[in-house]
Amino acid sequence: MAERRRGAALEKALLDAAWQELTEGGYARFTMDAVVKRAGTSPPVLYRRWPDRDALVRATIIHVARENILDVPDTGSLRGDVLTLLREINATRFQLVVVMNAHLAGYRQETGADPGDLFDPTVTGRKEAVDALFARAVDRGEIHPERLTERIKTLPFDLLRHEFLTTFAPAPDHVLEEIVDTIFLPLVR
Repeated sequence: MAERRRGAALEKALLDAAWQELTEGGYARFTMDAVVKRAGTSPPVLYRRWPDRDALVRATIIHVARENILDVPDTGSLRGDVLTLLREINATRFQLVVVMNAHLAGYRQETGADPGDLFDPTVTGRKEAVDALFARAVDRGEIHPERLTERIKTLPFDLLRHEFLTTFAPAPDHVLEEIVDTIFLPLVR
């Protein structure tokens, strides 16, 4: 007899099952029943936590985003930190980014919600991590803090995601360097 899952272990199992359903079938084929079956549980167990498909998708994306936060590098320079982080995302998160964006197109069509809201850095914990990287650069005198708008802080990562979604491949290193050196750094210095 299998050991009964409870609390955080049960919630993780449910969210992992939901993620597998979402990545295999996309939002259009995503159902609460399929998640129940995959997780080997009962509908009341799932519905006690998430009342509907939309709530479960939101919780699943936040869960996956939190599990996939990268350590923020501290190379001693803003250029080194941002380039190191872009290289790590490029090497380890390409498939995750493409799958999430491709499968969430149906989510946007059906709900009208912006999938970007699901990746809200304040919810996933990414904001604090990236803010620490920029705070160090300000402390070192490398950048002007008044130039650090939220849009500019996310720009290198947005451009990398754009590269993924337009080429369907990880970006060559020279593209990462161009994002940092030609586009991003001149905006903050």
